[in-house]
Amino acid sequence: MRARQLTLGRTFGVAFDHGDDFFPALTQFCRENNLRSGYIPSFIAGFSEVDIVGACDRLDNPDAPVWSKVHLRNVEAFGGGTLAYDPDTSEIKPHIHVAVGIKEHSATGYTSHLLGARVQFLTEMLVIEVTHPQLQRTPQPDLFDVPLLRFV
Repeated sequence: MRARQLTLGRTFGVAFDHGDDFFPALTQFCRENNLRSGYIPSFIAGFSEVDIVGACDRLDNPDAPVWSKVHLRNVEAFGGGTLAYDPDTSEIKPHIHVAVGIKEHSATGYTSHLLGARVQFLTEMLVIEVTHPQLQRTPQPDLFDVPLLRFV
């Protein structure tokens, strides 16, 4: 286990617009506000389409991460995650998980890692800045190169 006391900075309320591409809009928000590290305690969203990690096929190695995706349409979502900065690429590396329900199928639910989404009507979230230590996400070679959170 790794743990560090966090020094928190600014707190933002962020409302995405109908039709926004979720991750590019989140990246734009981070750049405009010079936010490099943070966490999203929760958010609510409507997505016209969403890609989450998942597989319908038998997994060759059930211990390995799943990199394939499931595409869903017309969902309501609840999620949260972290924002880490990659100094080598100057990019924000979000790690967000969601629980989604497909509206026209009795809110049938799916839960997984969010890969992409298009906002339908609204997405409302809180973003809490972490000013120290810097959060970074680096691949762990002995764990299938899964990018793990580090405190720098």
